[in-house]
Amino acid sequence: MNLFKKHPFAVEAFFERSDVLAFAVPKEELEPLIPECLSLDTFEDKWVFIAVAMVQTKGLRPKGFPKFMGNDFFLSGYRIFVRYRNNAGKIMRGLYILKSETDKAKMVLGGNTFTHYKYSKIKVIREENGITTRISSPTTGMNILFEEPEGDVPLPEGSPFPDWKQARKFAGPLPFTFTYNKPKREVTIIQGVRQNWKPKPLRVLEYDIPFVNGLNLEGVILANAFSIQNIPYWWKKGQYEIWEG
Repeated sequence: MNLFKKHPFAVEAFFERSDVLAFAVPKEELEPLIPECLSLDTFEDKWVFIAVAMVQTKGLRPKGFPKFMGNDFFLSGYRIFVRYRNNAGKIMRGLYILKSETDKAKMVLGGNTFTHYKYSKIKVIREENGITTRISSPTTGMNILFEEPEGDVPLPEGSPFPDWKQARKFAGPLPFTFTYNKPKREVTIIQGVRQNWKPKPLRVLEYDIPFVNGLNLEGVILANAFSIQNIPYWWKKGQYEIWEG
């Protein structure tokens, strides 16, 4: 099963939209949540970020398969921004996934067979009213309300970022995702490939995210929120190496 979980083939999908909220957390709070092979990707050597991504995918399938064999899924993920220094000395910026959710049992089965992304099935409700959108889940209690207004959008109150330019550097997704098999000291590296990635700032009106609450972190601040739409995306076959650190 560990052989299968190394992302043994490339996967492609079309992102109809991806809405991402990033929360700033003092770095000391998140250090215990990442494996020994990774380091935290910090801002001003103080803040680290947990991204909550909610993605509506279309036609997700092994890369090269015809579109009619794809499936449409809602995917949500909770990831920490991290860095990995590979054995060649290259520093790679990416994500470490704490938990994943989807609205389809088929994705739970496939995701947990071929990845370490820890999928569970949830019910999701998306309600749109003009520029306002609510995403909620009666399964988990998640409830997020946001707007996509025209014109300038202020950063969330208390955000550590001075402007949206800096905030976009922590908008996700980053080029790489990492998983770690500690007994074997084996790191799996998955590279994502995208085009026309132009995040649009969101104004978050309210949010309740039980998974983040359950981490019992102190000093959590909503740092940014972005949306992207209509993006082709694919993940390369996983590469792996034995961590020598």
